[in-house]
Amino acid sequence: MAENTSAQMRLDKLVSVIAANMVAEVCSIYLTRAGKSLELFATEGLNPAAVHRTRMRAGEGLVGLVAEAGEPVNLSDAPNHPKFSYRPETGEDPYHAFLGVPIVRGGQVFGVLVVQNAASRNYAEEEVEALQTVAMVLAEVVAQGVLFNVAELDEPELSPDRPRKFNCEGLSEGVAIGTVVLHEPRVKVERMIADDPTLELARLEEAIGKLREAVDHMLDSGELDLTGESREVIETYRLFAHDAGWRQRMRDAIRTGLTAEAAVERVQDEMRLRVSKMQDPILRERAHDLDDLARRLLRHLAGDVGKRGLDMPENSVLVARSMGPAELLDYRRDRLVGLVLEEAASTSHVAIVARSMGLPMVAEAAGVTDAARAGDRIAVDGETGETHLRPTEDVIHAFDAKRILREHRAAQFATIRDLPAETKDGVHIRLMMNAGLALDMPHLAESGADGVGLFRTELQFMIGETMPRLSDQTAFYREILDSAGDKPVVFRTLDLGGDKVLPYARWEREENPALGWRAIRIALDRPALLRYQARALIKASAGKVLRILLPMVSHVAEFNAGRSLIDREIERARLLGQRQPRQVLVGAMLEVPALTFMLPQLMRSADFVSIGSNDLLSFTFAVDRTNPRVSKRYDFLNPAALTLFRQIVQSAAESGGEVSLCGEMAGKPLDAMALIGLGVRTLSMSPGHIGPIKTMIRSLNYGEISQYVEKLCGRTDHSLRSRLAAFAAERGVVLK
Repeated sequence: MAENTSAQMRLDKLVSVIAANMVAEVCSIYLTRAGKSLELFATEGLNPAAVHRTRMRAGEGLVGLVAEAGEPVNLSDAPNHPKFSYRPETGEDPYHAFLGVPIVRGGQVFGVLVVQNAASRNYAEEEVEALQTVAMVLAEVVAQGVLFNVAELDEPELSPDRPRKFNCEGLSEGVAIGTVVLHEPRVKVERMIADDPTLELARLEEAIGKLREAVDHMLDSGELDLTGESREVIETYRLFAHDAGWRQRMRDAIRTGLTAEAAVERVQDEMRLRVSKMQDPILRERAHDLDDLARRLLRHLAGDVGKRGLDMPENSVLVARSMGPAELLDYRRDRLVGLVLEEAASTSHVAIVARSMGLPMVAEAAGVTDAARAGDRIAVDGETGETHLRPTEDVIHAFDAKRILREHRAAQFATIRDLPAETKDGVHIRLMMNAGLALDMPHLAESGADGVGLFRTELQFMIGETMPRLSDQTAFYREILDSAGDKPVVFRTLDLGGDKVLPYARWEREENPALGWRAIRIALDRPALLRYQARALIKASAGKVLRILLPMVSHVAEFNAGRSLIDREIERARLLGQRQPRQVLVGAMLEVPALTFMLPQLMRSADFVSIGSNDLLSFTFAVDRTNPRVSKRYDFLNPAALTLFRQIVQSAAESGGEVSLCGEMAGKPLDAMALIGLGVRTLSMSPGHIGPIKTMIRSLNYGEISQYVEKLCGRTDHSLRSRLAAFAAERGVVLK
């Protein structure tokens, strides 16, 4: 590979060496060309005239099968395989035995390496592993352009200095103008074959230990100030770092003769290829976390574990193909102003952390990592997704104006923080905030929220190695209530299951966890868990009003069963002579559509209902909101959604019940305007959204929006968003 000869001569020599060492009559290398076709680049044993003439379309023939599957194909009688594609120009008629392995790096297939023999035989396992190892080396040099820049052979050359615009998806609001810093976490693996597998196993174990220590330190460090969902993300990330299956696969790879670094890469490439064929967005996000861990593990093996970006310039914008949440936290927060990724979703872990950091972020920026160079200027709008690489002066001025406007808006929100959220015609709306940790509570005063409408209690259970003691729970809940002062706090009981798994509990894999054993279903099957939590809440709220919310209630009997467990704990406290809460209010979270038809019956025993708009509308429209292929297909400002909310509000009002809404809709001014028009009087959202929502409310006339939304419910439009936006524009309702 290092010889100072032409690329073609090196490939020709390589196939000759492989054929001789494997006693194969044929060895061929196919590389991917633009358009995903596979071209024969070199061969020993086939007709030399077929080189650069024989091409396979994506998925065509056995070579296409190897590339598509991303896995070895080992056949004793290749011509009789249904995928066999006969190419007379190659002269491969007499060959029956076939072994093909993908040339893979970074989860991308760059080609296929093939050996063939005339005799019918299956290649031995060690032969497959040997060919895979050679393919790893070949992938390294092909991907880095040492042989060919294969992916761009058919592409016209573009000026590297020209401005480029990318229409991306905005994932975290804000405007950034800065300097490109390329995120290059990959450690180049120089040595593939191990001299001493025992030594490599020891190196791997040592590096895994250091990796786990580093992740633990990240969580314990006060410097990062991880709160709410961002802390949940890193807690989940820690679980992956301790995954025994991942560790065992790397150990097995070392035992085949690879170095620790090569074993990490092989296992991760296999994982990427498997996940790339899955449609489940949750599994795809887990793959990004595992990528992040693998890159970190390689840095520990290489001894390169210092703080990244120590010399990064002021106003740096990170540009990367993908990134894990922990990698983002490695960079200096005082110099980082934006993030541009090719691969990420709004629910991705890195997006959650970026939002918690207040960092503008865009994703789906296809090709940006190839187009960008370190030091380039870049402008990013995290709201619209518009991104300009090497922007002109006019574009920079326009983005500067956007940035200044956002700063003015933030200053305006500060001036109305202590003013009531009241419409122009005197209708008061309660604006509450969502929280999950004690560190979230200062936002209550900063945002001017009327209270905590949703406090997620499961996080305290997920961050430890064992279930928190009753005394620890009690102290924690008391701290939250004391922080809130006279403002109300609604504690949601444990919403476990789905993607929220306790590290110290056994969980069975479910085909559809969102609809599986979670939330109140777990609480009723394991009543001691709910009683344990209720006992701590009752003790913590002595002399105060305690508000408890039961998640994912499907029918009235389910709620009554959950409430009876809480009532038993109240009675227990009375019999023991303990000081009790002044009042205990128990509500149901309305996330399951079936419960909407039972609200009059529910309100006889529930003190309040909180609409969980995210799950409720996902279940109503049968849409996985984390799946980009369908999440944008349905607009939740649809007549069906508005009619559903209207029915809930009216039914609750007729029963004399209190109803609130928490979810993404509450924090979006246009969506919140529609909800207010339908009669929703309490909205709970992230604290950063309270300013814009209050501004919208104070510019709104309730009577007008109520009448308008009532008419919209009778329409058949796919989305009512444009009509609502036009209404706001005509009446001067502020939506920014």
